[in-house]
Amino acid sequence: MLVLGVESSCDETGLALFDTGRGLLAQAVHSQVAMHAEYGGVVPELASRDHIRRVIPLTRRVLAEAGLALGDLDAIAYTQGPGLAGALLVGASFANALALALGIPAIAVHHLEGHLLSPLLATPSPDFPFVALLVSGGHTQLMRVDGVGCYQLLGETVDDAAGEAFDKTAQLLGLAYPGGPALEKLAEGGEPYRYKLPRPMLHSGDLDFSFSGLKTAVLMLARKEGESARGHLAAGFQAAVVDVLAGKSLKALRETGLRRLVVAGGVGANHALRARLDAEAKQQGFAVFYPPPALCTDNGAMIAYAGARRRVHGIPADGRFTVRPRWELAELAAPR
Repeated sequence: MLVLGVESSCDETGLALFDTGRGLLAQAVHSQVAMHAEYGGVVPELASRDHIRRVIPLTRRVLAEAGLALGDLDAIAYTQGPGLAGALLVGASFANALALALGIPAIAVHHLEGHLLSPLLATPSPDFPFVALLVSGGHTQLMRVDGVGCYQLLGETVDDAAGEAFDKTAQLLGLAYPGGPALEKLAEGGEPYRYKLPRPMLHSGDLDFSFSGLKTAVLMLARKEGESARGHLAAGFQAAVVDVLAGKSLKALRETGLRRLVVAGGVGANHALRARLDAEAKQQGFAVFYPPPALCTDNGAMIAYAGARRRVHGIPADGRFTVRPRWELAELAAPR
């Protein structure tokens, strides 16, 4: 089965072709970072208009790269939510209209399900069940994943997500948008324990997260210590976030009794986080899996793959032309 994946939830337009027999055949992503950098963050109206400009050329590009035509498609998967309403509407409109014209199914996919399953596109890939640490720009969650469509929320952030905290802290330190990668680079030259920073909720006894207090602590120290402290504060902030994410992930593995951890989402590309989890996995005897770096950020490949897996498992398609800007992953129906 050949599936075209369409991702347009925020500021990346992603198109990809996934075949259940041959794997990922082609993908293309256009990032709007340069356009939004002038404004210090994503402007929803500009994002929507840019998706309109990109979606058809990128579709032609992936088809040409794979040597295929529209008539070869068996289904089209698209991100139905969560995300920016206008941006989601672009992808949903395109996918549903094209599917109707071709007489093939349109498969609505939850954006976070795409991230959760993206490590399955890597080699080696994890078997079910596993614990998933989902750390994207707007979400920080721990999930138990027993199969496609079978997800149990173990814990989540009570305020800022880790990605949001990275971006906001970077802004406090005077770094350009997007802040996460810039802060990671600045941290390379800093001493992570020069200043004492909190590890919010690390010992709370549950699997929830909080990062707003850490961000505030960095702000207060930045005002007090001045420009010379920026690198040390960046390193300290990153170390604190990694401590919390790693600590909660290990607790989730202990509580579930599982020995496989999957890390997905944009923050999952952070080198310090990967190094810490790799070291913990080696020491404690569990396996950790990541998607390829190109699939950590938003992309069409994860949407095509998730749509294909849902189709193969017989999970009914939504069948409605709608978008869901707010959509809890736990609402997804389990396969029968």
